[in-house]
Amino acid sequence: MKLYDCKPAPNPRRTRIFLAEKGISVPTEQVDMMKSEHKTPEYTAINPLQRMPALVLDDGTVITESLAICRYFEALQPDPPLFGVGPQEIALVEMWSRRVENNFFATVAAVFRHLHPAMKEFEVPQVPAWAEANKPRVASFLELLDGELGTREFIAGDRFSVADITALCTVDFMKLARLTVPDGAANVKRWHAAVSARPSAKA
Repeated sequence: MKLYDCKPAPNPRRTRIFLAEKGISVPTEQVDMMKSEHKTPEYTAINPLQRMPALVLDDGTVITESLAICRYFEALQPDPPLFGVGPQEIALVEMWSRRVENNFFATVAAVFRHLHPAMKEFEVPQVPAWAEANKPRVASFLELLDGELGTREFIAGDRFSVADITALCTVDFMKLARLTVPDGAANVKRWHAAVSARPSAKA
């Protein structure tokens, strides 16, 4: 088994944090995306979409997409549960995981990919207007999330979950996108400080 990883990128980081929470160690190989190593014939043979991360199992099966990799390890080692326990909690974790990914992670990524000079060769064409259009979407979701976090400790409930992992990586990703959490989002800041203090956040 081998995990193809890229330390600076947010998607591989989601997988690393998940594995750290589980206490699972997996052999890794670093792929430098800034040097376009994910576009080499060798890596393209592993993942034709040329995205990170990718998990290659001992039988040669390849699993890509960070959450799919996380689900694989959740099934292998259910404790501690990071996708929820029981029908209701599982559904709430899935709901918030999708909300965070679609309304927060994707919008921050759009700002970064379409506005940051370092992404000019990777996002062709860059559409700065699309980046600007997504900035208020980021702010709107953070306002919603701040209200929700005023009622509970973690995003999907009283238990740390994969939804928190994605949101943590997204808040940290905001720095690269030159975005900031609004000063008034006290609950988001409280939550971010708490999840950032977990040992897994350093993975």
